[in-house]
Amino acid sequence: MTTRTPIPQLTHRQKAAVMIVAMGPDVAGKVLRHLDEDEVEQITLEIARMGKIPPEVREAIIEEFHDLCVAQEYIAEGGLQHARQVLENAFGPERANELITRVIQAMQIVPFDFIKKTDPSQLLNFIQDEHPQTIALILAYLSPNQAAQVLQGLPPELRAEVARRIAIMDRTPPDVIREVERVLERKLSSVISQDFTTAGGVKALVELLNWVDRTSERMILDSLSETNPELAEEVKKMMFVFEDIVQLDDRSIQAVLKEVDMKELALALKGCSEEVRQRIFKNMSERAANMLKEDMEFMGPVRLRNVEEAQQRIVAIIRRMEEAGEIVIARGGGAEEMVV
Repeated sequence: MTTRTPIPQLTHRQKAAVMIVAMGPDVAGKVLRHLDEDEVEQITLEIARMGKIPPEVREAIIEEFHDLCVAQEYIAEGGLQHARQVLENAFGPERANELITRVIQAMQIVPFDFIKKTDPSQLLNFIQDEHPQTIALILAYLSPNQAAQVLQGLPPELRAEVARRIAIMDRTPPDVIREVERVLERKLSSVISQDFTTAGGVKALVELLNWVDRTSERMILDSLSETNPELAEEVKKMMFVFEDIVQLDDRSIQAVLKEVDMKELALALKGCSEEVRQRIFKNMSERAANMLKEDMEFMGPVRLRNVEEAQQRIVAIIRRMEEAGEIVIARGGGAEEMVV
């Protein structure tokens, strides 16, 4: 076994900067195009701060990067146990465990990741006979769009129960996840489990409900209102936030403005983005918009709590108008939500 050059205490970002420099301008440019602006900015800053890197340190970082790539390939091809065995033979148990741990963290492998490639209708047929808690656990790890398609395909009574369990779900022990995976892997595929992972919760249910059809949403919320009124109210408050007003069409915004007190609106706009403000001003007369801007300016500093309360009251008006069919909130449910 070859002796590895010790690497100084560098951060992952600093190591990434060394790798980018070592690649040369052409290759580095192609790599950076796959990163978001924030990541590019952070790495560029590290490159700018970088002093002289000894050749042996640079080679050690490149070697470490190569080892991680190899480890990731072994995991992807043969699973965790296969990768561990191969890496232990190559590097020894300690180094193998280090590589596997770092690859799992870097890949952000999450439970049930393999199911994300499964067609929702096929997944529905596969899990609809499972216990509601098992279904809730699986759906909590899917994208809201995919989970919504599965949820609205469940029988009504099961749909409501699964939704309730998603909302109250918090942290799931790894052994529970592994047991569910063990049962599923015979028909689908195995995944790599990791430490305690957080999924579910009210926010997850809200995101999911934003994708289901209106009938399913009403049924689920009505059922939650009967079994857990406090939880139902919390979900309703999060279903449409004030910033989402930009999702309304101009006619709906104008209808809402007729129902909203202008002093209340001025207070609500104090804590929102410029995009929301401009959308509001666009749907008012020039005179009314100028008066609203003056009210906001003369109001001066206000408590955030007061702003949020004003926004919630306006959101309540919007949801009431939607319930009455006076406006339509655009959703992610596809053709069923089209307005003609």
